[in-house]
Amino acid sequence: MRDTIRFVRNGKIEEIQNVDPTHTLLNYLRYDLGDTGSKEGCAEGDCGACTIMLGELVEGEMIYSAVNACIQFLPMIDGKEVVTVENISKSPADPHPVQTAMASANATQCGFCTPGFVMSLVAEWHGENRADKAGINDVLAGNLCRCTGYGTIIDAAQDAANDKAPDLINAREENTKSLLAKLATDEMLSLHFGARRYYAPTTESELEALLAEYPNATLLAGATDVGLWVTKQHRELEVVIYLGRIESLQEIGSSDDSITIGAGVTYSDAHYFLEEFDSDLGELIRRIASTQIRNSGTIGGNIANGSPIGDMPPALIALGATLVLGSSDGERALPLEAFFIEYGKQDRKPGEYVKRIIIPTKVTGQEFRTYKISKRFDQDISAVCAAFNVIIDDGEVVNARICFGGMAGTPLRASAAEDCLRGQPWTAEIVQDAMGEMLNDYTPMSDMRASEDYRMQVAQNLLMKFFVETTAPDAPTRIVGEGGIAHA
Repeated sequence: MRDTIRFVRNGKIEEIQNVDPTHTLLNYLRYDLGDTGSKEGCAEGDCGACTIMLGELVEGEMIYSAVNACIQFLPMIDGKEVVTVENISKSPADPHPVQTAMASANATQCGFCTPGFVMSLVAEWHGENRADKAGINDVLAGNLCRCTGYGTIIDAAQDAANDKAPDLINAREENTKSLLAKLATDEMLSLHFGARRYYAPTTESELEALLAEYPNATLLAGATDVGLWVTKQHRELEVVIYLGRIESLQEIGSSDDSITIGAGVTYSDAHYFLEEFDSDLGELIRRIASTQIRNSGTIGGNIANGSPIGDMPPALIALGATLVLGSSDGERALPLEAFFIEYGKQDRKPGEYVKRIIIPTKVTGQEFRTYKISKRFDQDISAVCAAFNVIIDDGEVVNARICFGGMAGTPLRASAAEDCLRGQPWTAEIVQDAMGEMLNDYTPMSDMRASEDYRMQVAQNLLMKFFVETTAPDAPTRIVGEGGIAHA
């Protein structure tokens, strides 16, 4: 084990010791280093003013991702490259192509949010480098400009995408590769700061040994939820175990009868894989939060936190997913819906951790759809998230699985509606009966996102929408937006 955080910044290796393990990366940059280009606007990963870029060496290739520094704990950058707006160019006289494009397009007004926009675009420039407006809108959904300067920012993004500079990319990446290779290690990071402990195991056996010693430790993956416990709720976390260095938790695999997703797989890494499995799943992930959050947040974390409005559990439950938990006593598998007991309570024993999710492959006659209803299209929490999965044989419903988020204290199946459909013809009349049965399945609450009546009506209407899409696929049930993308 070692007690030093090591990372690459500005072309050299940096080392830090004796630091609070829940000290945020943003506070380190601003207050410890005095690099104030990254701003704090919300301290919860929403506004994007704190966006920085992290570089990782993956199978010999540099992978760059935009993340929110305000909710990243400082030890999470161990073994990575940290790139901020202060060090993306060679010198003030030789700016990065994104900076040049932003200046040329006059794509800044008050300037507070500008560094975050720049860093989101720099990460994209080093990655897919999309120039179409739909792609750029996805990249920038997590960056808020209260001066409404989006038009010129999008113009700048398109200009920058067309100004690719291979020499600049190669020079930066080759230097970083050699430095990150020096940091590669299987040693567990172990930090002690007063009474606080932080561990970053590299294997599941190390994780299980730690959980046997600290069964109630806080498990940390992307910090998109746990980060807010510190920045907003001001909790003091005594023992934190970081899962991001355990490769086996970040694997995605498939077989003839299932696909398996490690609990540490991020939304971004899962996106294209799940989009191939089902286009609606891909679209659902695209609607979750922002690029920065999807680059950090994990599917396993979204399940483990037990939120009643998490977007992935309803879809996974409708698909019949199995959850596998791990501990020093071995593995335990259960249907995903059984994991959610009641609001704030999950079936995870002390010392257990979410290990992987198993989704059965589709069968003949299976129809699946998922829909997200929210006030804003981008980066918003669901009022209702619905998922429908029916198997139809010769016009009759052989099986039905319906799950909603936002309708109860947990993601919950519509058991009465399902029973109404099974063994019946797949017709509008039977679907209307099932819609009525939803009144027996749910007693939704009213809150700032939606009223009880609205939630129930939306849930019922989404079942009819699903029926129409499966029986009259040419019917206009979805708005086709920019880039030809269909939205619920």
